[in-house]
Amino acid sequence: MMIRRIKKTAVILGLLLIIIGSLLFMASIQKTPSSFTYGVSFSKLHADELSLDWKKVYLAALNELGIKHLRLSAHWPNIEPKNGQFDFSALDFQMNEARAHGADVILTVGRRLPGWPECHEPQWAYGFSKEEKQTELLAYVEAVVKRYKNYPNLLYWQVENEAFLTFYAKHHCNDFFDAEFFDKEIQLVRAIDPDTPIFLTDSGELSLWYPAYKRADVFGTSIYLYVWNHTFGAIRYPIIPAFFRIKHNVVELLTPQKPAIVSELSLEPWLLQPIAETPLDVQLGRMDISKFNEIIEFAKKTDFDTHYLWGIEWWYYMKEKNHPEFWERAKEIYLESE
Repeated sequence: MMIRRIKKTAVILGLLLIIIGSLLFMASIQKTPSSFTYGVSFSKLHADELSLDWKKVYLAALNELGIKHLRLSAHWPNIEPKNGQFDFSALDFQMNEARAHGADVILTVGRRLPGWPECHEPQWAYGFSKEEKQTELLAYVEAVVKRYKNYPNLLYWQVENEAFLTFYAKHHCNDFFDAEFFDKEIQLVRAIDPDTPIFLTDSGELSLWYPAYKRADVFGTSIYLYVWNHTFGAIRYPIIPAFFRIKHNVVELLTPQKPAIVSELSLEPWLLQPIAETPLDVQLGRMDISKFNEIIEFAKKTDFDTHYLWGIEWWYYMKEKNHPEFWERAKEIYLESE
Protein backbone atom coordinates (compact mmCIF):
# COMPACT_ATOMS: atom_id res chain seq x y z
CA MET A 1 0.00 0.00 0.00
CA MET A 2 2.80 2.37 0.96
CA ILE A 3 4.72 1.59 -2.23
CA ARG A 4 1.64 2.39 -4.33
CA ARG A 5 1.25 5.75 -2.62
CA ILE A 6 4.91 6.54 -3.18
CA LYS A 7 4.62 5.62 -6.86
CA LYS A 8 1.44 7.69 -7.24
CA THR A 9 3.08 10.67 -5.56
CA ALA A 10 6.16 10.29 -7.76
CA VAL A 11 3.99 10.23 -10.90
CA ILE A 12 2.10 13.35 -9.81
CA LEU A 13 5.32 15.19 -8.98
CA GLY A 14 6.81 14.09 -12.27
CA LEU A 15 3.83 15.39 -14.21
CA LEU A 16 3.97 18.70 -12.33
CA LEU A 17 7.66 19.05 -13.13
CA ILE A 18 6.98 18.32 -16.80
CA ILE A 19 4.19 20.93 -16.88
CA ILE A 20 6.29 23.54 -15.08
CA GLY A 21 9.28 22.79 -17.29
CA SER A 22 7.17 23.06 -20.43
CA LEU A 23 5.70 26.38 -19.30
CA LEU A 24 9.13 27.77 -18.51
CA PHE A 25 10.41 26.63 -21.89
CA MET A 26 7.48 28.19 -23.73
CA ALA A 27 7.89 31.38 -21.74
CA SER A 28 11.57 31.56 -22.59
CA ILE A 29 10.74 31.69 -26.30
CA GLN A 30 9.97 35.32 -26.97
CA LYS A 31 7.48 35.80 -29.79
CA THR A 32 7.79 39.55 -30.14
CA PRO A 33 5.09 40.81 -32.54
CA SER A 34 6.25 42.47 -35.73
CA SER A 35 4.07 45.50 -34.97
CA PHE A 36 2.14 46.95 -32.08
CA THR A 37 -1.23 48.60 -31.67
CA TYR A 38 -1.51 51.33 -29.04
CA GLY A 39 -4.68 52.68 -27.50
CA VAL A 40 -5.37 54.78 -24.43
CA SER A 41 -7.70 54.87 -21.46
CA PHE A 42 -9.34 58.27 -21.11
CA SER A 43 -11.19 59.34 -17.96
CA LYS A 44 -13.22 62.52 -17.64
CA LEU A 45 -13.15 61.84 -13.91
CA HIS A 46 -9.33 61.95 -13.84
CA ALA A 47 -9.19 65.08 -16.01
CA ASP A 48 -11.60 66.79 -13.62
CA GLU A 49 -9.39 65.80 -10.66
CA LEU A 50 -6.48 67.58 -12.34
CA SER A 51 -8.64 70.68 -12.98
CA LEU A 52 -8.20 70.24 -16.72
CA ASP A 53 -10.68 71.10 -19.44
CA TRP A 54 -11.59 67.48 -20.15
CA LYS A 55 -12.95 68.19 -23.63
CA LYS A 56 -9.74 69.97 -24.56
CA VAL A 57 -7.66 67.01 -23.35
CA TYR A 58 -9.89 64.51 -25.15
CA LEU A 59 -9.82 66.38 -28.45
CA ALA A 60 -6.05 66.80 -28.17
CA ALA A 61 -5.79 63.02 -27.79
CA LEU A 62 -7.73 62.55 -31.02
CA ASN A 63 -6.23 65.41 -33.02
CA GLU A 64 -2.66 65.83 -31.75
CA LEU A 65 -1.83 62.23 -30.85
CA GLY A 66 -4.06 60.69 -33.52
CA ILE A 67 -5.35 57.97 -31.20
CA LYS A 68 -7.59 55.40 -32.89
CA HIS A 69 -8.25 53.01 -30.00
CA LEU A 70 -9.92 54.25 -26.82
CA ARG A 71 -11.08 52.77 -23.55
CA LEU A 72 -13.77 55.00 -22.06
CA SER A 73 -15.58 54.72 -18.74
CA ALA A 74 -19.27 55.18 -18.01
CA HIS A 75 -18.65 56.07 -14.36
CA TRP A 76 -21.90 55.53 -12.51
CA PRO A 77 -21.87 58.87 -10.56
CA ASN A 78 -21.47 60.80 -13.82
CA ILE A 79 -24.10 58.83 -15.71
CA GLU A 80 -26.77 58.78 -12.96
CA PRO A 81 -26.18 61.82 -10.70
CA LYS A 82 -29.73 61.49 -9.38
CA ASN A 83 -31.61 58.26 -8.85
CA GLY A 84 -33.37 57.38 -12.10
CA GLN A 85 -32.13 60.54 -13.88
CA PHE A 86 -29.43 59.86 -16.46
CA ASP A 87 -26.98 62.35 -17.93
CA PHE A 88 -25.29 60.98 -21.05
CA SER A 89 -24.04 64.32 -22.36
CA ALA A 90 -20.33 63.84 -21.55
CA LEU A 91 -20.22 60.23 -22.75
CA ASP A 92 -22.23 61.11 -25.88
CA PHE A 93 -19.58 63.72 -26.68
CA GLN A 94 -16.78 61.19 -26.25
CA MET A 95 -18.46 58.47 -28.29
CA ASN A 96 -19.51 60.84 -31.08
CA GLU A 97 -16.07 62.45 -31.36
CA ALA A 98 -14.42 59.04 -31.39
CA ARG A 99 -16.72 57.96 -34.20
CA ALA A 100 -16.05 61.17 -36.14
CA HIS A 101 -12.29 60.59 -35.83
CA GLY A 102 -12.46 56.93 -36.84
CA ALA A 103 -11.55 55.64 -33.37
CA ASP A 104 -12.99 52.45 -31.91
CA VAL A 105 -14.04 52.25 -28.25
CA ILE A 106 -13.95 49.77 -25.40
CA LEU A 107 -16.73 51.05 -23.15
CA THR A 108 -16.61 50.10 -19.46
CA VAL A 109 -19.69 49.78 -17.28
CA GLY A 110 -20.16 48.76 -13.66
CA ARG A 111 -19.37 49.92 -10.14
CA ARG A 112 -15.66 49.11 -10.21
CA LEU A 113 -14.20 51.05 -13.14
CA PRO A 114 -10.74 52.39 -14.01
CA GLY A 115 -9.34 55.03 -11.67
CA TRP A 116 -8.99 55.54 -7.94
CA PRO A 117 -10.85 54.86 -5.67
CA GLU A 118 -11.58 51.85 -7.91
CA CYS A 119 -15.24 51.56 -6.89
CA HIS A 120 -17.49 54.44 -7.94
CA GLU A 121 -21.09 54.94 -6.93
CA PRO A 122 -23.34 58.02 -6.76
CA GLN A 123 -23.89 59.69 -3.40
CA TRP A 124 -27.59 58.92 -3.47
CA ALA A 125 -26.76 55.19 -3.23
CA TYR A 126 -24.47 55.43 -0.18
CA GLY A 127 -27.12 54.39 2.32
CA PHE A 128 -28.55 51.57 0.24
CA SER A 129 -28.17 47.92 1.18
CA LYS A 130 -25.98 45.66 -0.96
CA GLU A 131 -29.06 44.17 -2.62
CA GLU A 132 -30.57 47.60 -3.32
CA LYS A 133 -27.31 48.82 -4.83
CA GLN A 134 -27.11 45.76 -7.04
CA THR A 135 -30.64 46.40 -8.32
CA GLU A 136 -29.83 50.03 -9.08
CA LEU A 137 -26.51 49.08 -10.67
CA LEU A 138 -28.19 46.69 -13.09
CA ALA A 139 -30.65 49.44 -14.08
CA TYR A 140 -27.76 51.82 -14.82
CA VAL A 141 -25.87 49.14 -16.80
CA GLU A 142 -29.01 48.42 -18.84
CA ALA A 143 -29.46 52.13 -19.63
CA VAL A 144 -25.85 52.52 -20.80
CA VAL A 145 -25.81 49.40 -22.95
CA LYS A 146 -29.11 50.24 -24.64
CA ARG A 147 -27.89 53.74 -25.46
CA TYR A 148 -24.57 52.82 -27.07
CA LYS A 149 -25.00 49.28 -28.40
CA ASN A 150 -25.65 50.46 -31.96
CA TYR A 151 -22.58 52.69 -32.25
CA PRO A 152 -20.52 51.32 -35.15
CA ASN A 153 -17.26 52.19 -33.36
CA LEU A 154 -18.12 50.19 -30.23
CA LEU A 155 -15.47 47.46 -30.08
CA TYR A 156 -16.10 45.70 -26.73
CA TRP A 157 -18.16 46.03 -23.59
CA GLN A 158 -15.95 45.91 -20.53
CA VAL A 159 -17.94 44.79 -17.49
CA GLU A 160 -16.33 46.01 -14.23
CA ASN A 161 -12.56 46.45 -13.96
CA GLU A 162 -10.32 43.84 -12.36
CA ALA A 163 -13.38 42.56 -10.54
CA PHE A 164 -11.62 39.65 -8.84
CA LEU A 165 -8.97 41.86 -7.22
CA THR A 166 -11.18 42.09 -4.16
CA PHE A 167 -8.48 42.72 -1.54
CA TYR A 168 -7.35 45.95 -3.22
CA ALA A 169 -9.15 49.19 -2.29
CA LYS A 170 -11.18 47.20 0.22
CA HIS A 171 -12.12 50.35 2.14
CA HIS A 172 -13.89 51.80 -0.90
CA CYS A 173 -15.22 48.58 -2.42
CA ASN A 174 -16.14 46.72 0.83
CA ASP A 175 -17.92 43.38 0.34
CA PHE A 176 -20.07 44.41 -2.60
CA PHE A 177 -18.56 42.00 -5.11
CA ASP A 178 -19.65 38.41 -5.56
CA ALA A 179 -19.12 36.21 -8.58
CA GLU A 180 -22.80 35.32 -8.93
CA PHE A 181 -23.79 38.97 -9.29
CA PHE A 182 -20.86 39.62 -11.63
CA ASP A 183 -22.21 36.86 -13.86
CA LYS A 184 -25.61 38.58 -13.79
CA GLU A 185 -24.01 41.79 -15.04
CA ILE A 186 -22.29 39.93 -17.87
CA GLN A 187 -25.49 38.07 -18.78
CA LEU A 188 -27.44 41.33 -18.83
CA VAL A 189 -24.98 42.96 -21.24
CA ARG A 190 -24.97 39.88 -23.47
CA ALA A 191 -28.76 39.78 -23.52
CA ILE A 192 -29.10 43.43 -24.56
CA ASP A 193 -26.22 43.40 -27.04
CA PRO A 194 -25.34 39.85 -28.11
CA ASP A 195 -23.22 41.07 -31.03
CA THR A 196 -20.53 42.94 -29.08
CA PRO A 197 -17.82 40.87 -27.33
CA ILE A 198 -17.39 41.01 -23.56
CA PHE A 199 -14.01 42.28 -22.39
CA LEU A 200 -12.86 41.39 -18.86
CA THR A 201 -9.70 42.45 -17.07
CA ASP A 202 -7.48 41.37 -14.21
CA SER A 203 -4.35 42.54 -12.43
CA GLY A 204 -1.14 41.52 -14.13
CA GLU A 205 0.94 41.29 -10.97
CA LEU A 206 -1.58 40.39 -8.24
CA SER A 207 -4.15 38.02 -9.78
CA LEU A 208 -4.30 34.55 -11.32
CA TRP A 209 -6.37 35.63 -14.37
CA TYR A 210 -8.34 32.39 -14.69
CA PRO A 211 -11.70 33.52 -13.18
CA ALA A 212 -11.84 36.56 -15.47
CA TYR A 213 -10.26 34.87 -18.49
CA LYS A 214 -12.74 31.97 -18.59
CA ARG A 215 -15.73 34.37 -18.55
CA ALA A 216 -14.40 36.73 -21.22
CA ASP A 217 -14.59 36.85 -24.98
CA VAL A 218 -11.49 39.05 -24.87
CA PHE A 219 -9.14 39.33 -21.90
CA GLY A 220 -7.08 42.28 -20.69
CA THR A 221 -4.27 42.50 -18.15
CA SER A 222 -2.80 45.52 -16.43
CA ILE A 223 0.96 46.09 -16.13
CA TYR A 224 2.30 48.21 -13.28
CA LEU A 225 6.06 48.27 -12.77
CA TYR A 226 6.62 51.24 -10.45
CA VAL A 227 4.29 51.27 -7.45
CA TRP A 228 4.09 52.22 -3.78
CA ASN A 229 4.20 49.51 -1.14
CA HIS A 230 3.33 50.26 2.50
CA THR A 231 6.24 48.16 3.71
CA PHE A 232 8.96 49.05 1.22
CA GLY A 233 7.82 52.43 -0.09
CA ALA A 234 8.36 53.26 -3.76
CA ILE A 235 9.48 50.09 -5.56
CA ARG A 236 9.77 48.48 -8.95
CA TYR A 237 8.11 45.07 -9.06
CA PRO A 238 10.87 42.42 -9.32
CA ILE A 239 9.38 40.83 -12.44
CA ILE A 240 10.46 40.25 -16.01
CA PRO A 241 8.32 40.05 -19.17
CA ALA A 242 8.38 36.24 -19.04
CA PHE A 243 6.24 36.48 -15.89
CA PHE A 244 3.31 37.51 -18.09
CA ARG A 245 4.09 34.93 -20.75
CA ILE A 246 4.00 32.15 -18.15
CA LYS A 247 0.64 33.32 -16.79
CA HIS A 248 -0.74 33.55 -20.31
CA ASN A 249 0.45 30.02 -21.10
CA VAL A 250 -1.14 28.65 -17.93
CA VAL A 251 -4.61 30.09 -18.54
CA GLU A 252 -4.50 28.95 -22.16
CA LEU A 253 -3.90 25.41 -20.91
CA LEU A 254 -6.90 25.64 -18.60
CA THR A 255 -9.48 27.22 -20.90
CA PRO A 256 -9.96 27.81 -24.65
CA GLN A 257 -7.67 30.42 -26.13
CA LYS A 258 -9.04 33.88 -26.85
CA PRO A 259 -7.70 37.31 -27.79
CA ALA A 260 -5.71 38.92 -24.97
CA ILE A 261 -4.26 42.43 -24.69
CA VAL A 262 -2.67 44.82 -22.21
CA SER A 263 -5.66 46.80 -21.01
CA GLU A 264 -3.80 49.17 -18.68
CA LEU A 265 -0.10 49.96 -19.10
CA SER A 266 0.63 52.39 -16.27
CA LEU A 267 2.55 55.48 -17.40
CA GLU A 268 1.85 57.97 -14.64
CA PRO A 269 3.29 58.18 -11.11
CA TRP A 270 1.91 56.07 -8.28
CA LEU A 271 1.40 58.57 -5.46
CA LEU A 272 0.03 58.63 -1.92
CA GLN A 273 -1.96 61.81 -2.44
CA PRO A 274 -3.72 63.50 -5.37
CA ILE A 275 -1.42 64.54 -8.21
CA ALA A 276 -2.42 68.20 -7.94
CA GLU A 277 -1.25 68.19 -4.30
CA THR A 278 2.09 66.52 -5.04
CA PRO A 279 5.24 68.55 -5.86
CA LEU A 280 6.47 68.13 -9.43
CA ASP A 281 9.85 66.81 -8.31
CA VAL A 282 8.11 63.98 -6.43
CA GLN A 283 5.98 63.18 -9.47
CA LEU A 284 9.05 63.09 -11.71
CA GLY A 285 10.89 60.96 -9.17
CA ARG A 286 8.18 58.33 -9.49
CA MET A 287 7.74 58.60 -13.28
CA ASP A 288 10.33 60.29 -15.47
CA ILE A 289 10.83 59.85 -19.20
CA SER A 290 13.40 57.07 -18.73
CA LYS A 291 10.91 55.01 -16.71
CA PHE A 292 8.21 55.85 -19.26
CA ASN A 293 10.35 54.40 -22.05
CA GLU A 294 11.44 51.43 -19.92
CA ILE A 295 7.81 50.45 -19.36
CA ILE A 296 6.99 50.70 -23.07
CA GLU A 297 9.91 48.42 -23.93
CA PHE A 298 9.06 46.00 -21.11
CA ALA A 299 5.49 45.62 -22.41
CA LYS A 300 6.73 44.83 -25.92
CA LYS A 301 8.56 41.78 -24.57
CA THR A 302 5.44 40.28 -22.96
CA ASP A 303 4.27 39.13 -26.43
CA PHE A 304 1.01 41.09 -26.29
CA ASP A 305 0.63 43.10 -29.48
CA THR A 306 -2.03 45.56 -28.27
CA HIS A 307 -1.43 47.96 -25.38
CA TYR A 308 -3.81 50.53 -23.93
CA LEU A 309 -1.69 53.16 -22.18
CA TRP A 310 -2.73 54.70 -18.86
CA GLY A 311 -1.95 58.28 -17.87
CA ILE A 312 -2.89 60.54 -20.77
CA GLU A 313 -4.49 63.10 -18.44
CA TRP A 314 -1.21 63.31 -16.52
CA TRP A 315 0.85 63.66 -19.69
CA TYR A 316 -1.30 66.64 -20.66
CA TYR A 317 -1.13 68.03 -17.13
CA MET A 318 2.68 67.82 -17.24
CA LYS A 319 2.73 69.50 -20.64
CA GLU A 320 0.85 72.38 -19.05
CA LYS A 321 3.53 72.40 -16.31
CA ASN A 322 6.36 72.83 -18.87
CA HIS A 323 7.20 69.12 -19.02
CA PRO A 324 6.04 68.19 -22.53
CA GLU A 325 8.37 65.18 -22.85
CA PHE A 326 5.67 62.62 -22.00
CA TRP A 327 3.15 64.07 -24.44
CA GLU A 328 5.76 64.30 -27.19
CA ARG A 329 6.93 60.72 -26.60
CA ALA A 330 3.32 59.53 -26.74
CA LYS A 331 2.93 61.36 -30.03
CA GLU A 332 5.81 59.30 -31.44
CA ILE A 333 4.32 56.07 -30.13
CA TYR A 334 0.90 56.66 -31.65
CA LEU A 335 2.42 57.80 -34.92
CA GLU A 336 4.12 54.40 -35.17
CA SER A 337 1.03 52.46 -34.04
CA GLU A 338 -0.81 50.15 -36.39
